[in-house]
Amino acid sequence: MRVGTRLHGRGALFDADPAGLAPRLVGLRPHQHRTAKVEHPQELPLVVLTGARGLGKSAVLRELRDAYKGHTPVALIDCEQGEFAAPPSGRPAEAWSPVSQALLVIAEQLAEPVTGAGRIQFPRLMSGLVAVAAGGWRDADSERIRREVERILLLNESGSWVTGFAGRWAGRVAAKVAAAATGGGPLLSSAVEATLEAISDSVVHRRRQRASTWYRDYPNAGGNARRGLMLLSDHFRAGGTSREHAERYLVRALLADLGEAYAGMLPRMQRIGRPLVLLDNAQSPPGPGLVEAVLRDRAEGLGDQVVLIGGLRGDRRPALRNAVHRALPEVARRSDWTPDPAAPSSRALLVSLPPLSPDDTLHIIGAVCAEVAVPPQLPHATHRLTGGNPLGIALLAESAAQHLPAVASLGELLTAPVRLHEDHDGEPAYLALLDRLVPADRLDELTVLAAAHDHDSACALADELLPDDFGPADVRALQTRLVTEGLPEVPGQFVGDLFVRTLLLLRLHHGDADHGQWRKAHETLIAYYADDGDGGGPEAAARRVPYRLHHELALGAGEPAVAYLRDAFHTQDTRAWLRSLRFIASAPYFHAHDAEGHDADGHGFTGHDDRRTAVALGRTDAGHEPPRGVDAALHLRIRRLLHAVWQLTDPLTLPDAKVCDRLRFELEQLSNLRPAGNALLWRASRDWPEDALAGRPLRVPDDDEDGEA
Repeated sequence: MRVGTRLHGRGALFDADPAGLAPRLVGLRPHQHRTAKVEHPQELPLVVLTGARGLGKSAVLRELRDAYKGHTPVALIDCEQGEFAAPPSGRPAEAWSPVSQALLVIAEQLAEPVTGAGRIQFPRLMSGLVAVAAGGWRDADSERIRREVERILLLNESGSWVTGFAGRWAGRVAAKVAAAATGGGPLLSSAVEATLEAISDSVVHRRRQRASTWYRDYPNAGGNARRGLMLLSDHFRAGGTSREHAERYLVRALLADLGEAYAGMLPRMQRIGRPLVLLDNAQSPPGPGLVEAVLRDRAEGLGDQVVLIGGLRGDRRPALRNAVHRALPEVARRSDWTPDPAAPSSRALLVSLPPLSPDDTLHIIGAVCAEVAVPPQLPHATHRLTGGNPLGIALLAESAAQHLPAVASLGELLTAPVRLHEDHDGEPAYLALLDRLVPADRLDELTVLAAAHDHDSACALADELLPDDFGPADVRALQTRLVTEGLPEVPGQFVGDLFVRTLLLLRLHHGDADHGQWRKAHETLIAYYADDGDGGGPEAAARRVPYRLHHELALGAGEPAVAYLRDAFHTQDTRAWLRSLRFIASAPYFHAHDAEGHDADGHGFTGHDDRRTAVALGRTDAGHEPPRGVDAALHLRIRRLLHAVWQLTDPLTLPDAKVCDRLRFELEQLSNLRPAGNALLWRASRDWPEDALAGRPLRVPDDDEDGEA
């Protein structure tokens, strides 16, 4: 994540010596006009950076643009930008597509002069785009036609031609089209003829003469460039697979123009880096069309030397099913990429961006909070909460810089207003993060379903709290969408990512003043897990108990959990007992409320009303009467232990060192009471306080099922 001018945790992409992946593909060192040895001199992989929202794909692509801009031709587009969503005003949809618009924008950026070399011209692409646009000209509106065509014609400007040439050329095309319209002639044919004549009349260089005849090879053109452009326009207007065919030819035109710019001795001497095309949010149109066109042509032997790097949300796309997968650290020195001749998608190299490390988190917070004193546990707790999500780390660091030392918890940092731009008002950090980390069209549904643990419990919540038209199929589709976008699948949690789930639950809690939606969600799940109507038998019923206790604890009712853990201590397998303790105590905790459910202190999440610490340290023992007939000492010990784990595993609080000491002591004492489980309890007494202080999940020995009860 960027802090100042640094990009943390992404050296495998940007390192100059030894060269990371980007310089080995581009052939240039970042921010320098110095060559680097290329790894794939003949056929390039199409690199796709994958990961969930907030992992820094956009930041990496922006850094790549900045690293090579001015040194080699480079273009960056965000496929989710509005200019690719719909045609501009006045242009019919049959003569426009996200791919055609993207090719225009990409070529405009690639055309810019770089060190030692002038503008790149795109006569092939220009001709094709004029033919596509002309397919939507149905009237004699010469001014509208001029506006559309002038921008396209500028793609063929060399920078050395007479100023205003493109304007005169656009005027000539517009005049011919207007004349054809008023005379009843064909507009498309007139535009194509004007374009081809302008190329032939204005350019004598034989390379550009070849460009003027390039469309002779369009399928069924019969060696006639004019007919080829007419067919291209017809196919584009037809839509469906015909349009995909035309778009693929337009992509090929862009690549052919780039290839010609590098052909010959002088251009090769002047241009020392491969052109670089960057596609952010490549899962959205025009991303798939561009990627598939390049992959298919490369698979068919139509090679190019363009470095294409995209950012993709998740990595489960049918069009990339045979792509080569690598983690970022694996490509630091070499990619070991070899395509399968029988699988076009194997020409893609999917590189997953890992979360940032605890050290990265420490450095980011230190840099952003250089002017304020940072609590020593804040970086570890931030990493535990975010899981190394770069966006989350950066925004929490900014909140800390604006609000320390007044804050007392990560919960405060998330609920406090954060100003990210001087000209914008601040908003709670958790809302700013949710805007970027979850699908905006499903934020309300996810806010409710974040409390669920699987499909069935999510359906119970949807049935009670969501509109009637949001049923089981919608629940399943939403869960599938989360996985497709790169969120992990974790048994026992509907939303597998801890950070995203915590933010959603925070929104659920703060959705109304009396926290009614919050209470209703947990009450629904308590009733769901208390119901044994599925006939699963005693074992199934026993598996449901920890879930019910988890949600009761979220509403502040801890005594049922204490009773369960107390009674199960001597009978349940020790490892299973520790897992149950850990899961029940993972219940969300947000602060004290009065009898009506309103914030007890009137100020929301202040972090100063955490009663768990007092219970964990035994300060409330004197006022708490254990039930009759139970081992009072064991009951109080379990009660203290439950609240200690609840406080120390809360992702929204900083771990309390005194509570850690008490946790160690309580587990030690329990190990003396259970000879059969002595070793496991003793080991937990050492591991759990250490894990809590280091910001790690609590480990149950030999347990890899962190999401399960």
